[in-house]
Amino acid sequence: MPSPASSSAALPVAHAALRTLIVLNWLAGAAILALLVLMPNAHWIMAAFKLSPSPDAARLVTGLRAVAVLGLAAIPLHYVVLKRLLAIVETVRAGDPFVAANASRLQTIGWVLVALQLLSIVIGAIGKAVSTPAHPLHLDAGFSISGWLAVLLTFLLARVFAEGTIMREDLEGTV
Repeated sequence: MPSPASSSAALPVAHAALRTLIVLNWLAGAAILALLVLMPNAHWIMAAFKLSPSPDAARLVTGLRAVAVLGLAAIPLHYVVLKRLLAIVETVRAGDPFVAANASRLQTIGWVLVALQLLSIVIGAIGKAVSTPAHPLHLDAGFSISGWLAVLLTFLLARVFAEGTIMREDLEGTV
């Protein structure tokens, strides 16, 4: 039987933060899309980065566009994570977090985090490929030990929630 929701201040804060992050995520997506659609002019990009026309500069512009497209692809992935976290917070607020749906949500979050880590590696590789000594491009992307640990932790928590659900159902069946 579900217990009453905790009086912890963390739950309303987490709920509000996740709702805010969902909106900010879509706004970031709109900003990236605007950059891709409204400002496709290579001369504008070169001027913004103070680049002189050269093969290196053209390659850098192409790389930046590719990174923007991949950034756009990350928006729905972030949305999936945020919506599932919000649903988990809702079950905690209701006092019933150990349900099969939360284990499934965490499993989905784990797979999305894998996809985001792989996307980060691709973005980092693009950055290294187009960066030159004359035009260095420093992106906060690539392999992240913390990111991969988060993936492992998420899959582990999914299993913990699945086991907790089974244990709770067994307990309810014996009482």
